[in-house]
Amino acid sequence: MRRYGPAVLLALVGAAILRVSAFSELYLRYVQPGLRPCLVVSGVLLVLLGVVVAVLTRTAGKQDHYDDLDQDLDDQDHSHGHDHGPAGPRVAWLLTLPALALLLFPPPALGSYSAQREADQRAAQGVGSFPALPSGDPVDLTLGEFGSRAVYDSDRSLEGRTIRLTGFVTRDDDGTWYVTRLLVACCAADATTARAEVRGADAPPVDTWVTVTGTWRPEGALGSDAAWPPVVDAASVRQVAQPDNPYEKR
Repeated sequence: MRRYGPAVLLALVGAAILRVSAFSELYLRYVQPGLRPCLVVSGVLLVLLGVVVAVLTRTAGKQDHYDDLDQDLDDQDHSHGHDHGPAGPRVAWLLTLPALALLLFPPPALGSYSAQREADQRAAQGVGSFPALPSGDPVDLTLGEFGSRAVYDSDRSLEGRTIRLTGFVTRDDDGTWYVTRLLVACCAADATTARAEVRGADAPPVDTWVTVTGTWRPEGALGSDAAWPPVVDAASVRQVAQPDNPYEKR
């Protein structure tokens, strides 16, 4: 049975990829939506490759068995002591455990820990004008757009507007808390952080997903370190379910 280890490993990895991409939206925790077809094709190919390896292994095993019988018939002196040889170390089956874990327990989306690591890194932008915001309040903004407008918009388009932001909760050691979102260009490996400090409301537990409605409070000069992170005075904070796609497009 140990000889089937590589085939089982390939099939498990393929099944895990198919589970998160073809049969659920879990793949959005790791990559952008446009990569879904690539994941599905990769999963199918891995499963098929596992099947092919299993068939070839079975065929080779049968041939080995026939060769053993021929040798036993030709050499009666070794009929009771013939060694079929090792099928491989049993510990090799431990390699299937990570694939099985991925199949049964997909890892969660990146959260507060990853956001904290990137909290002080942001893309350099020049101060300038931004397109006008849509009419009507509250206006829904991504954390990335809110941060860009708050720090770099020379027209101060956020002034006097009620904005609505959705993200997960992160918190500093001093109790300051933020509504936060991770921005990705391709996959979770290149994630950076967008966040807004929330004032005027108690902090929900870290990693709780919330929608914050409020107004922007200007801080510091445009483009300066004092303007980051932007601040929102909360009128309401509502807990929400984590969206299918927890990341924003960078």
